[in-house]
Amino acid sequence: MLAKCYSYLMSKLNTVRMYLHHAPKLSEATDLYQHKVTLLDGGEFDLSNLRGHPTLIVNTASKCGFTPQYEGLQSIYERYHERGLEIIGTPSGDFADQEFEQAQEIGAFCQKNYGVAFPLTERMSVREDPAPLWHDLTLQPNSAPPKWNFTKYLIGADGRLIKHWGSMTKPDGPAITAAIESALGD
Repeated sequence: MLAKCYSYLMSKLNTVRMYLHHAPKLSEATDLYQHKVTLLDGGEFDLSNLRGHPTLIVNTASKCGFTPQYEGLQSIYERYHERGLEIIGTPSGDFADQEFEQAQEIGAFCQKNYGVAFPLTERMSVREDPAPLWHDLTLQPNSAPPKWNFTKYLIGADGRLIKHWGSMTKPDGPAITAAIESALGD
């Protein structure tokens, strides 16, 4: 019983620490396409291949109240991909451990329930102990670490952050689609 209470208390303390930690912001935007990530299938993906394309990067989770946003993400991927938009989902368990542990479980869930066709990275930390891409993403001017699952970051064709939105903003809503249209510029 004591061990269970201790574990619960430590979990809550780590969550508080995660939200209180604030890294200094960069004074100028940097190229986020300089990173490489590991995909859900284990392959490496070099983000420099995205240069010339705006990209929406989203921290995702399969067991979250915002999980139905996968439908909106897939919808805008289908709507704008031929015009140049890329989307990358990053499964993460940082917020209440709402992601499956195994890559196969994540992939099967996303495919079966939402028909996800855009790339998904391996499960990684986006805030607690952020992976290099997420560390750099949140240090950009006018950026912030995700406060919960399904925070969205629009990266320009030049690899620099354009804007970010919280979990409550729907990916296929007017705020994000207007920014995508502007980033596509055609």
